[in-house]
Amino acid sequence: MNRGRQLRELMSEGECVIAPGAYDGLTARLIAQAGFASVYMTGGGTSSGFGYPDYGLLTMSEMVENAGRIVDAVNLPVISDADNGYGNELNVYRTIQTFEKAGVAGVHIEDQVFPKKCGHLEDKELVSLDDYLAKIRAADDARRSDDFVIIARTDARASLGFEEAVRRCRAALKAGADVAFLEAPQTIDEVSAAPREIGGPCLLNVVRGGKTPEVTFEQATAFGYAIAIVPGLLLIQAIGACEQALAAMKEEGRHPVPLADLSPAQAFAKVGAAEWDPRREKYRTAPAEAAE
Repeated sequence: MNRGRQLRELMSEGECVIAPGAYDGLTARLIAQAGFASVYMTGGGTSSGFGYPDYGLLTMSEMVENAGRIVDAVNLPVISDADNGYGNELNVYRTIQTFEKAGVAGVHIEDQVFPKKCGHLEDKELVSLDDYLAKIRAADDARRSDDFVIIARTDARASLGFEEAVRRCRAALKAGADVAFLEAPQTIDEVSAAPREIGGPCLLNVVRGGKTPEVTFEQATAFGYAIAIVPGLLLIQAIGACEQALAAMKEEGRHPVPLADLSPAQAFAKVGAAEWDPRREKYRTAPAEAAE
């Protein structure tokens, strides 16, 4: 079963699909090992992994390469950030085909100008609705499989208001998107109203410390959300754990006890050592008939 079909089947079960954010193969594997059914490739986390803020500084090829590594690391559907498609509708057409070829289940395309910003920062600029819908139509036309999931994101809430954001989501669904992503609703009333007002499958972005109030996954399901992504959890945890460990090493003058006190073998087990170890023996032992 392809990854898009996997994601669509999860969405059809009626519970909100929770997709924690991964920024590399390790974090993707940890998400799978924790028992989650889907992974979100966070654009902000990917940018941070390159040493940049989420200001649209990475290219499409850099984002796709990282998405492909995450896809290869897990047997789960991977939803990927595709920013604003990296240009106009022609660029979006190529973007969709490239991400689909990498094996992701689906992507979200937004209506910000290029370069874009994280949806929970200030001073975001938008393209016109006509330009945005041209991108969504191109995305719909570009996918080779109907299973590939097109998620239409709008950042209109910040500058144009909630009603305009709803209008853009509705128009995007009519233009061929499968899921609407109204970024950064600012009150619980807006969070709860969005799926009802939009009238189609919706994605909720769960960002601690962002513009959207805290919502439990049970609430997200009750409100009618099909997907909830949690992009920053592992990235922020990693920053905190690394800073804590480095400060302890400087203060103590030795290797401190880490939060996860793993031996090298235990650490490599988290990234599939048990899958690789048998291959050495398998390929070095010739079949009996070949040895004669």
